[in-house]
Amino acid sequence: MQKIKTLLKLVVSVGGLIFVFSRVPFSDIFKNWNLSVLPWLIPMLILTELGMLIQANRWKKMSIEGPEIPYRSYYAYIALGYFFNNLLPGGFGGDVVKSVAFGKRYGQTSQSVASILISRILGLLALFVCFFCAIPFLSLQKAIPSVYHVTMICMCGLCIAATVLCLFSDKFHLDIISKRVPFVAKLQNSLAIYRKHKGILFFAVMDSIWLQLITIATNCLYFMAIGHPVSWAAVTVFSGIIIIVSMIPISINGIGIREGVQISLYTGLLGIPADIVLSAGLLGYILLLFQVCQGAVVFAIQKKHSKAG
Repeated sequence: MQKIKTLLKLVVSVGGLIFVFSRVPFSDIFKNWNLSVLPWLIPMLILTELGMLIQANRWKKMSIEGPEIPYRSYYAYIALGYFFNNLLPGGFGGDVVKSVAFGKRYGQTSQSVASILISRILGLLALFVCFFCAIPFLSLQKAIPSVYHVTMICMCGLCIAATVLCLFSDKFHLDIISKRVPFVAKLQNSLAIYRKHKGILFFAVMDSIWLQLITIATNCLYFMAIGHPVSWAAVTVFSGIIIIVSMIPISINGIGIREGVQISLYTGLLGIPADIVLSAGLLGYILLLFQVCQGAVVFAIQKKHSKAG
């Protein structure tokens, strides 16, 4: 069944890409890339690296119990997560691998999984905060279809509900499940711990907001690199919508769907030519490669050490 689901996702991704690029030839995209793009890659890479550093810092702050673990270990597993995120379908595989691998190495799997889960949710909350702050400014320029408002409001509500459920998970008695899977009870306790550490949650929220602002700034740089600046409000709102839609598990890591949504938003609502939109969006794969390469190095080192052991 899992193979069938993966195959269907692959079909959706490939079909989406074929549909998009059948309407926007590669030649039109390539003409927007020239040597003037290269200097813009430097601030993009710096922001990408800063984002990874902040993620590692957030993870370290949220590791409340257990031994003191060096910051470089958190960073290494953040990079490892990016590596596996792009090997495993769904976009969440890297989170599972890095949290479980980290937990097993340092003997705190439940807390490792709990901290990554809370971090993911806080990251989405930060996305919604930025979205709702920017939408009034964009609405003054363009009429945004109500479907986007409704969708983001509903998803924000679900995100808030998920946060509450996680923090109060110890109040739910799941004895039947816990007897079969003892890890569930441990995870409930690890999640509930954060209720007593509001200061840590506050700093984690701030780190999540910084990460979201870095994402927005990077997306703005994409368009500036190809000589077609877009307002921060449009980038903030559209980035939020694209991320949420890409999370729907109907494709491989949102590939094919993401590109289609980008065109429908930037071209359909702002009138930016589709080749410009794709040229800007595809620059993100360079930064993704930068993250994946770091993760590949970490994976190779760990594999070497495991063989030596």
